[in-house]
Amino acid sequence: MVLGVQQKEHRAVALRLTHLFLAAFLLIGATPAWAAWSTFAGNPQHTAVSAVASQPLEAIHWSTPVDLAPPSGEILIHYGSPLVTPANTVILPVKTGSSDGYKVEARNAVDGSLIWSQNTDYILPPHNWTPSYSPTLTPSNRLYFPGAGGTVYFRDNVDSSGPATTGQLAFFGLSNYLADPAGFNSTVFINTPITSDSAGNIYFGFRTNGSAPLGLQSGVARIDASGNGTWISATGASGGDATITHVPHQAAPALSNDGQTLYVVVANPSTTSYLVGLDSTTLALKESAPGVKMRVALKDPRGSGTNDVWVTDDSSASPMVGPDGDVYYGVLGNPFNGSRGWMLHFSGTLTQTKTPGAFGWDNTASIVPASAVPSYTGTSAYLLMTKYNNYAGLDGGDGVNRIAVLDPNDTMIEPHASSNGLLVMKEILTIAGPTPDSDYTDQFPNAVREWCINTAAVDPLTKSVMANSEDGKLYRWDLTTNTLSQVITLSSGIGEAYTPTLIGPDGTVFAINGAILNAVGRLPAMAPTPTPTTTGTITPTAAPTQTPSNTPTGWTNGQPCSSNAQCTSGFCVDGVCCDTACGGGVSTDCQACSLMAGGTADGTCTPSSGNACNDGNACTQTDTCQSGVCTGSNPVICTASDQCHVAGACNPGTGACSNPATTDGTECGSARNRVICDRRSSCLAGVCTAERTWRRGSRVCTSLLP
Repeated sequence: MVLGVQQKEHRAVALRLTHLFLAAFLLIGATPAWAAWSTFAGNPQHTAVSAVASQPLEAIHWSTPVDLAPPSGEILIHYGSPLVTPANTVILPVKTGSSDGYKVEARNAVDGSLIWSQNTDYILPPHNWTPSYSPTLTPSNRLYFPGAGGTVYFRDNVDSSGPATTGQLAFFGLSNYLADPAGFNSTVFINTPITSDSAGNIYFGFRTNGSAPLGLQSGVARIDASGNGTWISATGASGGDATITHVPHQAAPALSNDGQTLYVVVANPSTTSYLVGLDSTTLALKESAPGVKMRVALKDPRGSGTNDVWVTDDSSASPMVGPDGDVYYGVLGNPFNGSRGWMLHFSGTLTQTKTPGAFGWDNTASIVPASAVPSYTGTSAYLLMTKYNNYAGLDGGDGVNRIAVLDPNDTMIEPHASSNGLLVMKEILTIAGPTPDSDYTDQFPNAVREWCINTAAVDPLTKSVMANSEDGKLYRWDLTTNTLSQVITLSSGIGEAYTPTLIGPDGTVFAINGAILNAVGRLPAMAPTPTPTTTGTITPTAAPTQTPSNTPTGWTNGQPCSSNAQCTSGFCVDGVCCDTACGGGVSTDCQACSLMAGGTADGTCTPSSGNACNDGNACTQTDTCQSGVCTGSNPVICTASDQCHVAGACNPGTGACSNPATTDGTECGSARNRVICDRRSSCLAGVCTAERTWRRGSRVCTSLLP
């Protein structure tokens, strides 16, 4: 829902409260192991791209509460994203109390039957809107979920109701926690979704309140696959800016495509916030070049770009890493621009600020392969899907709330007067919500209900996006026809904090509306459409029988798949059955087995074009496959750093430019300062140096260059 300054009085109160707290890889060629939905927005890069085709939105297979004590009226609660294992088990965080308390459930994704349930001792940090409680799955199928005092619990064998290995870890040492649990429980709180990398290491933000044991300060933590922990304070992660105090609630850490860089937001409620790149092993702030910290101050892109944006705990926006390594992060504008905010856009090194998107509030952008939009004629290999609400009465908003597909590498003029002609990402497709909003239609006749989505699942195989609306319905946005081609009613409609959608390995679509998780898919044969329940009782219908993942099903080449065993050929590559191993589905090897992944046919391994790759030369910033050959472009341009240096050369191994000194004696200094008392300045060993004395007539000048 729109932040705070809503037209409804209680929404206006919410914004004023929020202002008090201000003071937020594309899986083309996904391997079967990542066909699951393992973390917030699907994967460690938070791209929200499904590796399998979604089922038609024909029936609610089952439903179950995600909150056992939801508030009456509007719901200002961010519910944690459900997860789905490769074996098709749904892992569901459930809020159990009116103000605190969580448990984790495992349910069969086909019929919703309960497999196991485990209560937690997790305690929420101080907050305004209730932040999400968000576990993660590792590639080895270990589940991690937050506990009290900054601890993390784990569970193996998550697909079975049988005995499971479980345990508790603490990034600051479990023995320290056990020596003073009350001290940690009252001062240390995990406050972001947990993110896992490909090796099973996990990352998360934590908040401290008051004087925490061991001198812990709000920051970022890592626990490796062996249980060893480390952490860095938000101040340390910023590079030593003492004004930085915390990691925003719900801002999930994101990993670069090679897993070497951890992108985190560190913030101050009233001044500068940063997006930073940390070493994913040590958590030390990285350098994009020698002496250059890998960080960027988050600024409103309008005007001279000097105003600090608003990064609020009420947003669930998280960094998202594109397939080319670019990083995106949604923020609120300053000055306020109608709760639309901006989708900020940076190079992977955080040294280049690129064209922003025109909406960022409470939004994590999703990746859309360019091939999933048949009408697109531009040059970008991928596009972005974002929420695009235009809130009625706010900063010229007409209430025509839309979702959009944007080109991150093309521009248009942002039309709102407050944008002052700012160039933003070009709209490729947009579509408005279909349900009139009776609260505003008297004054804004075209106003429609808000899109209620914070990360939307993208299905490249059917060229569509799954999006929730506050009208209580789940829609399929068909990117070929630019229509809402399918819709299913989940509830009568309610105003609530934005929620995610996701797609399981059998194509079931999951969506939360009105504090209820709904599993949606094709209409079961010989069964009526079920009615969702709001009481917590599972209401399953007959559904397609699950096929064990180790039993061949005889699917032919080109059909969607999630494991090798499902294919007659024995090869599931790029989300389809393939005629060969085709390089194992590695997205950067310039061969593909599906149109979505850049190939020329579904089911046949062919040279790919248009997808990102790595040509091994760090001096080319954009590498794409062209007819099976990885071709670099957009070369690094080395320029002289100052008057006492000349343009250097790019190092292909690092992408860094050399910085050779110019010839000693070369005149330097600004035009204003080149002569002071007729004194000349010249370069010496790369430094602009003034002569200590220079006589002018009878006067001796000894001033130095300022």
